[in-house]
Amino acid sequence: MQIIYLDNAASTWPKPPGVKEAMAEVIDQFAANPGRGGHALAMKASKTVFRTRVQLSRLFGIQNPNDLFFYLNATQALNQAIKGLLTEGDHVVTSSIEHNSVRRPLEYLRRTKKVQITYVEPRSDHLFHAEDFANALKPNTRLMVVSHASNLTGVILPIGELGKIAKQHGVVFLVDASQTAGVLPIQVDEMNIDMLAFPGHKGLYGPQGTGGLYVKSDIDLEPLIHGGTGSQSEAIEQPTTRPDRYESGTANTVGLAGLLAGVNFILEKGVENIHEHEWGLSRKAILGLREIPGVEVYGPALPVERVGVVSFNIAGVDASEASFILDQQYGIATRAGYHCTPLGHKTAGTEQRGAVRASFGIFNTEEEVDTLVNAVREIALAFQ
Repeated sequence: MQIIYLDNAASTWPKPPGVKEAMAEVIDQFAANPGRGGHALAMKASKTVFRTRVQLSRLFGIQNPNDLFFYLNATQALNQAIKGLLTEGDHVVTSSIEHNSVRRPLEYLRRTKKVQITYVEPRSDHLFHAEDFANALKPNTRLMVVSHASNLTGVILPIGELGKIAKQHGVVFLVDASQTAGVLPIQVDEMNIDMLAFPGHKGLYGPQGTGGLYVKSDIDLEPLIHGGTGSQSEAIEQPTTRPDRYESGTANTVGLAGLLAGVNFILEKGVENIHEHEWGLSRKAILGLREIPGVEVYGPALPVERVGVVSFNIAGVDASEASFILDQQYGIATRAGYHCTPLGHKTAGTEQRGAVRASFGIFNTEEEVDTLVNAVREIALAFQ
């Protein structure tokens, strides 16, 4: 049975052919330690890492590539940003759809450093309004951190407006681009983004084990990890230079070579074209699923645009069971459960049952959406 892969919000698949080839080239030809030696192979590895930094900076409008630091994933990047910035008594404004990668570090700091947190809710239209975030600010607000888009409903937050509000009030603005990097246009200066966390294995079409964090040059974070950097090795403390200060340990050269290929693929395709394709598939899925009796689709009403994420439930069918049937009987890979966002499910009203999530990528087709809708229709009829 041929697999229809609709779990791209978790990790995109398949990858562009160049990703595998780039990774194999590193293994075969120069898998030396980048930044740890002056010989030819180490220098070639270093150049690969730097080229990845440069191309990501081009994608996100980052002026200095050395302000972009590599991590294993967006979770690690978000932990560095949040724990490296906040101190005792600070206040944070965030949204009620945040992934646990944001919520858990914040709640940890609430317990350990008495950090205060305000979770902003969407309005009745399921959309977030910038003025609600502005009204949540306090004199001690240090950080505003939000997901660019929900990994449950696909709703897109008004990042540009939020960036202006944060700048006007002297608040650091951190964006979790886990669902939007490579999918929606992101320009850090134009959007007043002070810190940007992103994964490499989702919309950037790189391999797992890659991700990064942009930090504006005038923001100094306390490093989350201390250790060898290949520079200022005689010093007891972490280096002061970027990116070394925030990149202790050997870099994932193989993975970053694959990420470079993925980013080049994005730049060639065009972010706007990718979003148009994914939104077209999402819209088609929403329209089809909402016509099926007993099927509830979550999120804002059409024609409001989303990223390529559609979550739903079938009356009388547990979400995990529905996802299992889609996989085993129809060869359709979806994800069921709580998607690491219990906050998002509470906001959507699905905290007691979770949901089935179909998420689309550049390689999905309209025919695959038709197959999904027909499969859900058959399941719904079978459980009536």
